[in-house]
Amino acid sequence: MQIDKEVVLITGASSGMGRATAIYLADRGYVVYAGSRTPQKIFDIQSDNILPIKLDVTDTHSLKTAISNMPKIDILINNAGYGLVSTVEELDENEMKAQFDVNVFGVLRVCKAVIPIMRMQQSGTIINISSFLGKIGLPLLTMYNSSKYAVEGITDSLRYELRDFGIRVHSIMPGFFDTEFARSNLVANLDTFDKNSPYAKIVSSLAPNIVEQINNGNDVQEMAGLIYDIIRDDNFPARTTAGEKASKFIPMRRELSDEDFERRVREYYSL
Repeated sequence: MQIDKEVVLITGASSGMGRATAIYLADRGYVVYAGSRTPQKIFDIQSDNILPIKLDVTDTHSLKTAISNMPKIDILINNAGYGLVSTVEELDENEMKAQFDVNVFGVLRVCKAVIPIMRMQQSGTIINISSFLGKIGLPLLTMYNSSKYAVEGITDSLRYELRDFGIRVHSIMPGFFDTEFARSNLVANLDTFDKNSPYAKIVSSLAPNIVEQINNGNDVQEMAGLIYDIIRDDNFPARTTAGEKASKFIPMRRELSDEDFERRVREYYSL
């Protein structure tokens, strides 16, 4: 590997946005360390510029081992995550902790491990893959929503902390994209989806709607291209949206009062 090439670390790179971005950046000359709990799923795209590594964002030892084998890190893309579908009343405490362990503490663990490297280099770019649901709420997705709200807060604070070291921090708030997310990265609480749940009505109307929107969402190449644009532009905004749903709801959220926005969401999703 040529050390003069820029080195990228992507978490959650075995499918969806992470996999597409790994291919996109590798094709443009970056060396990509594609992290996953199941790196064998990335072996089919392995090349001189795509290096699959075992990386579990909930395991500090796994993280340290993965990073110790990298010559440097110029760009970090915090992409690993999943969505828990559950009401708060029926939420299991272990499910609650697991959601934040991956989506929030996972981001913090990886940043904590990578920042010293970037600080010594006096340069670096961190891109946190958030969600438009990090700015708006939806029923059944309280834990996912709140985890992405947290990612937005992490991004805001890190921008202040790391600015003097030449490290840029950004977030992308995607809407619904056609990835494996709905098929592999949505975890359903069994009580919530039981036909006798007091929330059966909202589950039966909203859950299929959300899954359909994800499966018919934007192409992941849009995300890969956007990440590339952020990497190349030192003056890129702190956060940006991607996809049709995000570009619709985020500006609306800024413009309307809480009550008016809630009314719009209720109408849109027939809540």
